[in-house]
Amino acid sequence: MKDYYEVLGVAKGASQDEIKKAYYKLAHKHHPDKGGEEKKFKEINEAYQVLSNSEKRAQYDRFGSTFENGQAGAGQGDFQWAWGQPGGANVEFDFGDFGDIGEMMEEMFGFGGGQRRKKDLKRGKDIEVDVEVSLEDILYGKEREINLLKYNSCVRCQGTGAEPGSKVKECFSCRGTGQVQQIRKTFLGSFTQYATCPECGGEGYKAEKNCNVCKGEGRIKSEEKIRIFIPSGVDNNQVIKIEGKGEAGKKGGKDGDLYVRIFIKQNNVFKRKGDDLYTSLPISFSQVTLGEDVEIQLLGGEKILLKVSAGTDSGKVLKISGKGIPHFTGYGKGDLYVELVVKTPKKLTKEQKDLLEKLKKEGI
Repeated sequence: MKDYYEVLGVAKGASQDEIKKAYYKLAHKHHPDKGGEEKKFKEINEAYQVLSNSEKRAQYDRFGSTFENGQAGAGQGDFQWAWGQPGGANVEFDFGDFGDIGEMMEEMFGFGGGQRRKKDLKRGKDIEVDVEVSLEDILYGKEREINLLKYNSCVRCQGTGAEPGSKVKECFSCRGTGQVQQIRKTFLGSFTQYATCPECGGEGYKAEKNCNVCKGEGRIKSEEKIRIFIPSGVDNNQVIKIEGKGEAGKKGGKDGDLYVRIFIKQNNVFKRKGDDLYTSLPISFSQVTLGEDVEIQLLGGEKILLKVSAGTDSGKVLKISGKGIPHFTGYGKGDLYVELVVKTPKKLTKEQKDLLEKLKKEGI
């Protein structure tokens, strides 16, 4: 009797998640369609069928090498059904409970069960646009209008895809399910595969007559003006999501979303670091020597007086609290940092030169 734990390369106390992952890895490696050995692949599947079922696993752990005899009655019959008789039983698999692994299994092997998750085939695509704003724009927030050429809901049929007055009926091919069955024969038996109905495109219904404008799609490409609000405090490269403003879905399907990526233009006076602003203030030698209240203009145009103490060195950085960029959370603001830069005069009058000569003699 084979050691199923050894076949899958897991410990006896392995969790179901570990068993699933080990099975997927080995099945992918040894699948005959990918050049693997058929015998090894069957062995892996056999081990997984037992260890993935809590009841069968408990019996296997209990009976060991006599497991097949311990599978009396319905147990053993169920095991044989799961993998098909030599004559080719019709076997249906469902990987719906595997999550992301299940989706990969369906793609790899090309089959899936009737309970397989349905994807929204009618949802409109998401759109991403870039919007450039100034540093001043993000102080208080700003409303912008943009033009987008995209799929919008058809006005004539109101997005249904049917010509007004035309009836919408259940699809004859799939009976309203949106899926059709396909039988696929493999060395393991015949497998039931579910595919999107080609007649109705997976919708489950069809209009007697398609809309004359959108030709049955329920949407047309047109230009739309969209007003967006740029909130205060938004940062460079930040993305704002606007639900339902992407492309319209097909035949009344859910609209996609609009993603607005913000780009902030450089400012010649102020530099932003986080929510703090940095700038430099030219100041005269006499102002830093004697001290003075100097007028400074903030981002946005407001003017305030900045106190410069006597004897302040050139290059000194003064902090003004709460005069930076608003926090995106809506509470508080960053700070403003002002670097004092002493101006060196390029041209002096005779009187100025004489005064400086006197100061020079005084050691200043």
